[in-house]
Amino acid sequence: MLAGLALSGCGQGGQALAQQACTHVALSVRYFERSTATDLPAAQAAHLRSKASAELRAALPLAADATADNGNLNSLMTTIAEGATVDESHLVPALKGQCALVNTNINTNPDPGGNLPGT
Repeated sequence: MLAGLALSGCGQGGQALAQQACTHVALSVRYFERSTATDLPAAQAAHLRSKASAELRAALPLAADATADNGNLNSLMTTIAEGATVDESHLVPALKGQCALVNTNINTNPDPGGNLPGT
């Protein structure tokens, strides 16, 4: 089973791996943000934060493999890794921003706007 886990990222490009990592990041952020509700019992908030932390840990190897394939994705991996030592509340804005970029279709050309000469 461990061999299957170790090879799970083989054959996938960095972008696809980063998108998979961002799926875990999105869940982590959702659990974390829910845990901050003022009317939530302390035990439930702690449980949600534990789930948030677990999702970040699940995202890290995917982000590391993505970075190995494409060094431009290093900031995502680094931010996720910070979750081990920094409270997630400080990481949420960066995680959201980095995953927004990862999930943007990078193959879409921008609309130049206006009229192009000769058209």
